[in-house]
Amino acid sequence: MMKRNILAVVIPALLAAGAVNAAEVYNKDGNKLDLHGKVTAKHRFSDYNGENGDKSYEHLGFKGETQINSDVTGYGRYEAEFADNKEEGSSVATRYAFAGLKITDFGTIDYGRNMGIAYDSLAYTDVMPEWGGDQSNSDNFLTGLSTGVLTYRNKDFFGLVDGLNFGLQYQGANNPTTLNEGKDRKLSRQNGDGWGTSVEYVSPVGVGIVANYAAVNRTNEQNSRSVSGQGKKAEAWGTGLKYDANNIYVAAIYSELRNVSFVEGIPSTVAPGTTFDAFSDKTEVFEAVAQYNFDFGLTPSLGYVQAKAKGTDTSTGISGNDYINKYVSLGATYAFNKNFSVYSEYEINLIKSDNLYGINDDDKVAVGVTYQF
Repeated sequence: MMKRNILAVVIPALLAAGAVNAAEVYNKDGNKLDLHGKVTAKHRFSDYNGENGDKSYEHLGFKGETQINSDVTGYGRYEAEFADNKEEGSSVATRYAFAGLKITDFGTIDYGRNMGIAYDSLAYTDVMPEWGGDQSNSDNFLTGLSTGVLTYRNKDFFGLVDGLNFGLQYQGANNPTTLNEGKDRKLSRQNGDGWGTSVEYVSPVGVGIVANYAAVNRTNEQNSRSVSGQGKKAEAWGTGLKYDANNIYVAAIYSELRNVSFVEGIPSTVAPGTTFDAFSDKTEVFEAVAQYNFDFGLTPSLGYVQAKAKGTDTSTGISGNDYINKYVSLGATYAFNKNFSVYSEYEINLIKSDNLYGINDDDKVAVGVTYQF
């Protein structure tokens, strides 16, 4: 889950970045290095085996910067995730790894593994204690963490308009190749060249609005192996509205994804007992969340998420549309201080048992404890 810093003390403890309270390791002669980390011990409960059991993980990373001159600063960031519920030797994944330059009011430009710009609107509602942001897919199409992206960000429109921010992003191709020593990317995590853009305005009273768009070329393998969602490009656009002030956070987003959402294990109606994987032609996403941060550290959370995928393919018997996500979220977080919190979230699954895509319809509960620095 990719999270964002939202409410006072509590919400940062839930965020994937986990760098809000970074420990300063070195700061001398224009060079600075901060270390940040997060440990989340959590367990999920569900009748569905894929969602039941231990889901604990850790994030560990650093941020560094060096003053090149009065106007230019070089910077870099690295962060890894360690999953506790996997076998030894397969539990480490790189989340962030990029370096770049910050040039006064001109903005920042960096290259590496970073958050895709099509995530900017999803970030408004991806603040629930455990779930939310289900369509922020990693490694392709700029809707989540992405490899090989060149990112330009500008804050306050060159220093002229407070709260007006925009960004541009280019992504290089990540294709399977015969020279990749058997380590070719999964079908769902390939991409060709692409680009995206985002613009946001946050007013002094806490009202924010954002819009983003991304278009990424798909690979030949994605088009040849998927029975739907076979367009030349994958496209994602989204918009969001939020209010973040006076201990209140309320947000809603709407997004449309074309040839982006990948659904695995779809039951075939032509050949009963068999399944197939496919990209959807179009996915309509709506999410909403409301939270209130009490001064004593409690933050109740109420959310709603739905994503309806549409696809047509006569060879498999799939025709029409159905939900791939639909649930109500009831959650709460209690922060003992800025470094330690506990949380729980109950996902009331609204997916029907006979849904077109074979999506599991069981409810889920998560309980977690987070320490971060």
